[in-house]
Amino acid sequence: MIWIALLIRWGINVLALIVVDWLFDGVTIGRWFPLLLAAAILTVGNTILKPILAILTLPLIIVTFGLAYFAINVLMLALAEWIAPDFSIDGFWTYVGATIIVWLVNVTVGWLLDRIRG
Repeated sequence: MIWIALLIRWGINVLALIVVDWLFDGVTIGRWFPLLLAAAILTVGNTILKPILAILTLPLIIVTFGLAYFAINVLMLALAEWIAPDFSIDGFWTYVGATIIVWLVNVTVGWLLDRIRG
C-alpha cells in the first residue's frame, strides 16, 4: 500500500514540475528522464529527508514562525535540481516561486484525490 502512495506522490510531483517548467522562464527541465528523476528525488526527499530535517530544526521553525520549514521545502527542490541532469532553476526568487507552485499543486491534487476517494 505504501508503494501506491509513493507512486501517487511521484505522479503529483511530475505534474507539479511540469507546471513549474511551464510557468517560470528560469526553470528548464530537459525531456522526460530529467523530469521523472527530479520528481522521484523530490518525492523521496519529501518523504524521508524533510521530516528528519523538520525534527532537527524544530526550534528554528518555531522561532521563525514556519519560515525555516519553507526553507527546507526550497532545499528539497534544490536537491532535486542538483541530482537530476538537464534540470536547472536560475535565481533565488525562481526557487521561491517554484516551491510555492509545487506546494500548491500537491495540496490541490491531494485535496481532489481525497474528495474522489470519499
